[in-house]
Amino acid sequence: MAKALIIVDVQNDFCEGGSLAVTGGADLASEISELLENATDFDFVVATQDWHVDPGSHFSETPDFVKSWPVHCVAGSKGAALHRNLDTEDIDAYFRKGKFDAAYSGFDGLLAPEDEVAVGEREANQAADEDAEDPVTLDEWLRENDVEDVVVVGIATEHCVRATALDAVNAGYNTTVLRDYVAGINDDAAEEALEELEDAGVDLK
Repeated sequence: MAKALIIVDVQNDFCEGGSLAVTGGADLASEISELLENATDFDFVVATQDWHVDPGSHFSETPDFVKSWPVHCVAGSKGAALHRNLDTEDIDAYFRKGKFDAAYSGFDGLLAPEDEVAVGEREANQAADEDAEDPVTLDEWLRENDVEDVVVVGIATEHCVRATALDAVNAGYNTTVLRDYVAGINDDAAEEALEELEDAGVDLK
């Protein structure tokens, strides 16, 4: 059976200079690229993107930074593009989430055509496969490719990384989070999230 690396939301708006920047985001993008260059045990690599059109109360001019946030990762914008430090050469598929809701988990994502995925400063076409007649979810894609083991990295530890890893283990995947390849907004909250994941059966390495 196959093993997949899931790269969660390494996007411009979540890195330094973005509207919801996480400290160390740009460096993490580079570190994940190095991981991809040196790793030999991943059969597949996928990436998720926040991809908001009208997510309702998820966006706020007076955010509480718990359930509401400043505007970020608007579909088709430079902020929604993958950070230029992330090497996308080996990424097999991209999954976009949160078009009309919050959607923290990568398992809420739908498959996007590769030629519509933007990296660095390029803007992407806003259209995505969530408008297709039979959109493909991350879970469906993984199962179609006989993936049983998933490794999760990315941004932010206590939000989208946490949600993605929890959904993965709850869906029956052997799930690992690489502690050195995630970045959180708040150190204490990030550590609590990792403890929660471990209690849920996620392997931390």
